[in-house]
Amino acid sequence: MKNKRPTLLDVANQVGVTKMTVSRYLRQPENVALATGSKIQHAIDELGFVPSRAPEILANSKSYAIGVLLPSLTNQVFAQVLRGLESQTEAAGYQTMLAHYGYSEEIEEKRIESLLSYNIDGLLLSDRRHTPRVNKILQSAGIPVIEMMDIDVPGQYPVVGFNNHMAAYTMTQAMIQRGYQHVVYLGARMDARTSLKQHGYEQAMVDAGLTHYSVTTEKASSFSLGGQLLDECLRRYPQCDGIFCTNDDLAIGAIFECQKRGLDIPGQIAVAGFHGHDMGQVMCPQLASVITPREAIGRIAARQMLARLAGQTSHESVVDLGYKLHFGQSI
Repeated sequence: MKNKRPTLLDVANQVGVTKMTVSRYLRQPENVALATGSKIQHAIDELGFVPSRAPEILANSKSYAIGVLLPSLTNQVFAQVLRGLESQTEAAGYQTMLAHYGYSEEIEEKRIESLLSYNIDGLLLSDRRHTPRVNKILQSAGIPVIEMMDIDVPGQYPVVGFNNHMAAYTMTQAMIQRGYQHVVYLGARMDARTSLKQHGYEQAMVDAGLTHYSVTTEKASSFSLGGQLLDECLRRYPQCDGIFCTNDDLAIGAIFECQKRGLDIPGQIAVAGFHGHDMGQVMCPQLASVITPREAIGRIAARQMLARLAGQTSHESVVDLGYKLHFGQSI
């Protein structure tokens, strides 16, 4: 039989006071006699009592919780975004309620409905494309919504991020300027951001009068997948002298595969990634990558959300935090 969760009445009975006294202690401990408060706290600790916030939420229409939608809980990019978020929300007395949707708009819709049922005060989204129902229920919810990561996609809500398309364009352009004529794009999962980067790469190749080539898969990104995609790339495009990968995972895996094959980097083949993760910066050769402001995105998005929750308005609908190109030793 499932153990019964301790209630306010259980605490009151153990101490020998009224429920009102326990409730007062939880809300304003300074208004309860010191000896009584000490007994109440001892009972709370002994019983493992956790106060319900439902009455407070119903009374104040405020939960002090912010919903956060992340497409992946294992991707280092979003772990760093979350770290930036929580560095601000915790200090302000807000909790984050996380939901994972695996890059699916349909699952995102269900997760948003679930979060709204908990009366969250605000919502932070990691994508700009949503189902029609999501847009409708968010309009009805009447809470602040801020989107993160992609400023190069039209959306209905304020956004904090950088231009994925332009970041990919400029890295590809840099590879071309260094003499690489047959650069191939490697992409995984093929979510919206991967497509934005692919389009940026393709535009840079076209603008330089070169032919663009891509090797992509719907599989989730990994080091081993990077090696597999490089193998396919070299079979399909033996003239390849450079690869631009949608993320550092693929790029690192591709470098390992090149090393197994005895291919010189960057002499025979150049390799560039995206996001500038730590592993790529400590390996040899050091990985060329687009350095993106993941933690800053979370931090600034959280600050904007907290400002809106405090009743402050902002006319800045797009916050572009930019990116940096790091050439390392691999291009």
